[in-house]
Amino acid sequence: MYIVQIASECAPVIKAGGLGDVVYGLSRELETRGHCVELILPKYDCMRYDHIWGLHDAYRDLWVPWYGGTIHCSVYCGWVHGQLCFFIEPHSRDDFFNRGCYYGCHDDTMRFAFFSKAALEFLQQSNKRPDVIHCHDWQTGLVPVMLFENYKYEMGLQRVCYTIHNFKHQGFAGNEILWATGLNNEDYYFQPDRLQDNFNPFALNLMKGGIVYANAVTTVSPHHAWEARHTEVGSGLGHTLHMHQDKFTGILNGIDLDFWSPEVDRYIPHHYTKDNLEGKAQNKKALRDRLLLQDVDKPLIAYIGRLDAQKGVHLVHHAIYHAIDNGAQFVLLGSATEAGINAHFQHEKRFLNDHPDVHLELGFNEELSHLIYAGADMILVPSNYEPCGLTQMIGLKYGTVPIVRSVGGLVNTVFDRDHDSNHLPETRNGYVFYDSDYQALESTMNRALSLWRDYPKEFQQLVKQGMEYDYSWNHPGKDYIEIYDRIRYKPAAVAL
Repeated sequence: MYIVQIASECAPVIKAGGLGDVVYGLSRELETRGHCVELILPKYDCMRYDHIWGLHDAYRDLWVPWYGGTIHCSVYCGWVHGQLCFFIEPHSRDDFFNRGCYYGCHDDTMRFAFFSKAALEFLQQSNKRPDVIHCHDWQTGLVPVMLFENYKYEMGLQRVCYTIHNFKHQGFAGNEILWATGLNNEDYYFQPDRLQDNFNPFALNLMKGGIVYANAVTTVSPHHAWEARHTEVGSGLGHTLHMHQDKFTGILNGIDLDFWSPEVDRYIPHHYTKDNLEGKAQNKKALRDRLLLQDVDKPLIAYIGRLDAQKGVHLVHHAIYHAIDNGAQFVLLGSATEAGINAHFQHEKRFLNDHPDVHLELGFNEELSHLIYAGADMILVPSNYEPCGLTQMIGLKYGTVPIVRSVGGLVNTVFDRDHDSNHLPETRNGYVFYDSDYQALESTMNRALSLWRDYPKEFQQLVKQGMEYDYSWNHPGKDYIEIYDRIRYKPAAVAL
């Protein structure tokens, strides 16, 4: 099959979060399976050009209809670690992608509406006719809308798979988005079965548009798909998902084992496998040496990720002191998304700066994250909601036992050692708690710490059981191909 991914991110050249990792990882898996994959991305001024090989002009004169006129664009082509990518650069005084950032501008909906329009114009004008267009999140929610409403005569055989990575950000707009993109008909689109927001009749919802118009809709784990339909996690789109439930499913994300594996990781000093864990103990010592922690016989708990409400930041903070009080060490690597949270953790960093059992690294350091995964005994993921989560998957691969809250993709990947009745004891791989209070967190941390101290052989067995799980792109790649094959246009057989 010929597949085109349209997205606002692709790691490592454009990465603000997990979306970039998914777009790159899935594309690579699809190509490994013999399919032709191309990516269409915005050409941001701040993207990592050092990760693009052979960047060159691919289509110099792309004219994109916009309001009553057109905007001239150039399309560049290059390879991002083997993946063929096209980058769209508009030549406009709006400077849509020359902002020094990927997101966070007052006109984000207009910026990405233009990108969606330009991507379709590029496909149409360059005669590219993929079997499936796969687009992602609200930024490309208008792609299936415009494909059906504006391009069905030029590109009537193309089908769309639409993946939602985070329901919290949906892309709200007014009628100006219709006039800009050529959709125009306000009465038609401001309808509850089309783009009208479910709670604000005066707003259009771009993510809702993607759900309504796409041929298949996915989110990034089976349990998160259930949550989106039946709980507040759907952020108001539960009814829309219910109406389109026949084309909605959850597919777990994967991790790139060429990048995340203790057997080949170029960022860790000692490689190891589940059959020989000596290297993990050596990495633990290397981590302590690097972070100036005392080298003593204590378990080491880690947290890697953003510091915000979604990630259960109140529990992260509490876990630091609970670990100290219970004879464990704690390492944190993460940055805050809000000024108040950042100030709080900066204060904690200063307060704990000389503590021999704690290190808080406020920011993100790719190399250090690998060493933490390889050196820690346990990884904490106490999220309030978690569409998929990569942290726990990486932790399992590195033999770092996850302690997680039972939400989203964490439910589909971590199975409690003591209480999971759906899995045999020899297939359980971590610790799970349900409530988002301190007592639930403490109880679960205590179970993990007790096993480490009192039953070291059983803890090692739990480590090995976790490392046996395959959370690579192998299974999700197969699942996506099945969806593509189901929705793609198949000419009817001609009787002879």
